[in-house]
Amino acid sequence: MTVDTPPSIQPIARSVWRSGAPSTGIRMVPEETAVAFTYNRTAHAVMMASPTDLEDFAVGFSLNERVVARASEIEELEVVSGEYGIELRMWIGRENGTRFHDRRRYLAGPTGCGLYGVESLAQAMRPVPWVASDLRVSGDAVRAALAALPSAQSLNRQTRAVHGAGFWDPASGLVALREDVGRHNALDKLAGALVRSSVSAARGVVLLTSRVSVEMIQKAAVMGAPIVVAVSAPTALAVRIADTAGITLVAVARDDGFEVFTHHHRVTAGSAEYVA
Repeated sequence: MTVDTPPSIQPIARSVWRSGAPSTGIRMVPEETAVAFTYNRTAHAVMMASPTDLEDFAVGFSLNERVVARASEIEELEVVSGEYGIELRMWIGRENGTRFHDRRRYLAGPTGCGLYGVESLAQAMRPVPWVASDLRVSGDAVRAALAALPSAQSLNRQTRAVHGAGFWDPASGLVALREDVGRHNALDKLAGALVRSSVSAARGVVLLTSRVSVEMIQKAAVMGAPIVVAVSAPTALAVRIADTAGITLVAVARDDGFEVFTHHHRVTAGSAEYVA
């Protein structure tokens, strides 16, 4: 049975020690909920996440983790709330379901790996798809995209404790933004939102309010995003994988500028940008 999900923000009483004297008040903090992904009634993963945009989360996670190749392979989706958390209950077709169950049987044995749904170290470093795109954006456009983020981050404005992932289109501006206590979750939610709205990630820029780890680049590559812009720094492995995937990685992006680490040709001087 599908029921109401918990609120995404909770008011918490606390005492404040500043300027040498205590006071009392209320702090708005983000909720964190266990979210389980199940396919054909078989458990796959449990993530701690914000209880928002859960249909987007289900679709984006399923695509980015390659449980399905297309959103249409998810034949049914239910959001079911219970005592201990939320279940994203999905049904996939027979062919995909058989492949999924075969993989789960393999995972039933000890693997010595701490990553969910990963069978080996080689799979953790699975090849990423090549992102082919003629998209070009100007430095001014990168700054404009970043400037559009704060006003769209409603959860973060209230809590200062969640990550955001946005998609900026040169022709339309900020098309979508999703927030979550987990940076990977925010990007999965964004991926799902774009697919469910029939928006191609190849036509714009993925914006991240977090640091850039390799998993974020792997997910961006599956999405087909040619440019990733992050406010914080990347890891060295993330830079190498972005280069391998053909992704332009822009990071340490602040009010005073940014740094381009890979495939520099997509960021141009001046104010012109285009999508081929």
